[in-house]
Amino acid sequence: MNHEPMKTNLPFVAALALAGLAAIIIFALTAPAAEADEKPAQVDYPGFLQLGGDIAAYRETRLIDLETFNAMKADPDTIIIDARSAGNYGLGHISGAVNLNFSDFSAGMLSEVIGSKQRRILIYCNNNFTDNVAPVMLKSAPLALNVPTFINLYGYGYENIYELSGEYSIEDPEIGWVSRPTYQ
Repeated sequence: MNHEPMKTNLPFVAALALAGLAAIIIFALTAPAAEADEKPAQVDYPGFLQLGGDIAAYRETRLIDLETFNAMKADPDTIIIDARSAGNYGLGHISGAVNLNFSDFSAGMLSEVIGSKQRRILIYCNNNFTDNVAPVMLKSAPLALNVPTFINLYGYGYENIYELSGEYSIEDPEIGWVSRPTYQ
């Protein structure tokens, strides 16, 4: 009987296994992501934040007072977009405004309603009014519809946008508020 210890190549096998594992890890970390099955993101919150940040200073230059708003509104090629719901628009809006509900914004719908991307666009929202009554109930200031409306219009390629600045009463004759008559 042979009682000599059996010689193994355990250190060599262990080193080979570690080298193989390292190669797998390196490949996994450096291999390009599979692109064939990937679709573009349908929701891009970081992109929205980026766009909002990119145009923040530009938007500040596009805030206008009521006198300027009314002077621009007099130009027949200017469009006033009221992005509130159709129901609230129907209850009252600035004279001459066209209702295009914010949730209906798409490239096709904007093109159909606005036309040329060079056309001057005026926007306003509930938070431009101090009345805090239907149809202009105040929204939380950071959530006022002017901000996402401006960002979305700009993001769709419309850059000739002006936003009503300040707060006014719908009773102010300079606003030109049109209300649906209520019958009793």
